[in-house]
Amino acid sequence: MNDLKTMCKSLRLAHVAEIYENIKFEYPRQFLETLLLKELELREVAKIDKLIKKARFLQEKDLSTFQWHDQIQLPPQMDAEELETLNFIKNKENLILTGSPGTGKTHLATATGYEACRKGLEVRFYRVSDLVAKLEKAWKDDKLIPFQNKFKKVDLVILDEMGYVPFNTEGSELFFQLISDWYEQKSIIITSNLEFSQWNRIFGDSRLTAALVDRVIHHAHILNFTGDSFRITHALSRNN
Repeated sequence: MNDLKTMCKSLRLAHVAEIYENIKFEYPRQFLETLLLKELELREVAKIDKLIKKARFLQEKDLSTFQWHDQIQLPPQMDAEELETLNFIKNKENLILTGSPGTGKTHLATATGYEACRKGLEVRFYRVSDLVAKLEKAWKDDKLIPFQNKFKKVDLVILDEMGYVPFNTEGSELFFQLISDWYEQKSIIITSNLEFSQWNRIFGDSRLTAALVDRVIHHAHILNFTGDSFRITHALSRNN
C-alpha cells in the first residue's frame, strides 16, 4: 500500500490510492475509466474548496438561498438570471450594490463569490476598511508592490461595506491606486450604504472621489436595495 501511495504521489494522483478498492467494475477498461473519472471529480472538489478558502469569505452563502424581491432595483441589462451566469466577470464588469444596511447586499455579493469559486475563478473578499489597513501596513513595511501582485491572477474582488469607516489621505490614495490597477483588468463587487454623491465622506478629497467613482461605475451594473432591514424585521417578528 505504501508503494502504491508513493507511485500515486509521483504521478500526482491525489485520490487513487484511497478509492481504488471501492470501484466496482466488470472489465479492466471500465475499472480504469471509472477510477480516473473519480480522481478528476475529487480533484475538482478539492480545487473548489481551495478557491473558497483563499477567498476568505466571512460567511457561507449560496445564490439558491438568496431571496430576490421587488425592492431590489435591477438595471435593464442585468436580471437575476443574467447575474447568476457570471458573464459580468468574463467581461470584466463591476457590480455595485447600494442601499440601507440589512437589505441583502453582502448576502448577494458573498453568494456570487461562492458561485464564482465553484466555476473555477479566483475570488478575494475584503471589508473595505480591512483592505485599506492592509494597504497602509504594506506601504509602511515597503511591501506594497508584493501586496498588489497578489491580485494579478484574481478574477473577482468583493469589497464589502464601503462607507462605514472614513480613510485618511494616505489610505485613500493607496486604495485609489489599487482600484486604478484593477480597472478593466478584473471585476469588482462593491457593497455600500452610501450613494455615490456621499462617497466624498469616505475619501475626503473630492477630485480623488470623482476619479474613483468614474473608474468604478464604468462598465458597471448598479443594483439598488430599498426597504427595511431584513435583520430588524426578523428580530421584530420573533418578539411578536
